[in-house]
Amino acid sequence: MRKTVLTIWICAVFAVASIGLLPAASWAEPKGTVIMFHAGSLSIPFEAMEKAFKERYPKIEILREAAGSQACARKVIDLKKPCDIIASADYVVIDKLLIPSHADWNIRFASNQLVLCYTDKSRHADRVNEQNWYEILQEKDVVWGHSDPNLDPCGYRSLMALQLAEKHYGIPGFYEAVIANRPQENIRPKSVELVSLLQTGNMDYAWEYRSVAVQHGLRYITLPVEINLSDYAFDDFYSQAVVSVTGETPGSFMDIRGQSCTYGLTLIKDAQNEEAAIAFLDYILDPEGGLKVLDEMGQPPFIPCRVPTAEMKAKIPVVLQDKVEVRD
Repeated sequence: MRKTVLTIWICAVFAVASIGLLPAASWAEPKGTVIMFHAGSLSIPFEAMEKAFKERYPKIEILREAAGSQACARKVIDLKKPCDIIASADYVVIDKLLIPSHADWNIRFASNQLVLCYTDKSRHADRVNEQNWYEILQEKDVVWGHSDPNLDPCGYRSLMALQLAEKHYGIPGFYEAVIANRPQENIRPKSVELVSLLQTGNMDYAWEYRSVAVQHGLRYITLPVEINLSDYAFDDFYSQAVVSVTGETPGSFMDIRGQSCTYGLTLIKDAQNEEAAIAFLDYILDPEGGLKVLDEMGQPPFIPCRVPTAEMKAKIPVVLQDKVEVRD
């Protein structure tokens, strides 16, 4: 009888010990490599985020590739490159190219605005201002450019800003006239490539996001809210601008209609390291983490971040849901 009681007691001790081990296993620190494709305009903020995140999770390695947002999506769609997270300068890229085949949800996490950048080396730098910039861009000696609208949202947003300027200032034919003064070679794959051209004096003016201008110490012209795509309250006016870009399949095209600058990010369906990727997303969306970094670098974050429907919010990993609100 005493042996039976002792056996039961020993079994109970081992059972309790085993149960005690379960939480440790289920809460094991995530590790491994997270692959992230992101817009070039996010390069400097994500570099800072990566360093801060590594202090919390030293066993996770973040591999980032910067490119135009459409180019990021096409690495997954066309090239089938492994990827865990995509962060786009335009959330529409995720909606139109990645959902539903490659992603289930799309979190809108930050905004931005278009500015016209220049340096002290730029032609007419001593007289360009908010009132005459559109005249300066038409000067024959001025070299200006923008990123490729087929690869980078800043590219089609630059064209939208010019279309809206024609309407805002009431100058018929302005858009065609100013585009005629921009040769094809002044279009670059992504907007941040234009920064070096400005800094070396090989380009006078370039369209960039305000955050990029701030991060690189560039001079810039602040545009009227009716043109700079910064305020969702003007989305009806912005929608008058339309740019056609390459679509999801080769040879296809899709129209992008103007609206306020809104960045989006998502987890790719076949993410190879989902646990670690979710940990990084949790940091990015933290008001005291990644969102604070964005704000300090000149890019206003959404706090809390946003999804358009309750159905989409339900698809987001549970650990991220308290950082997101349903808001169109």
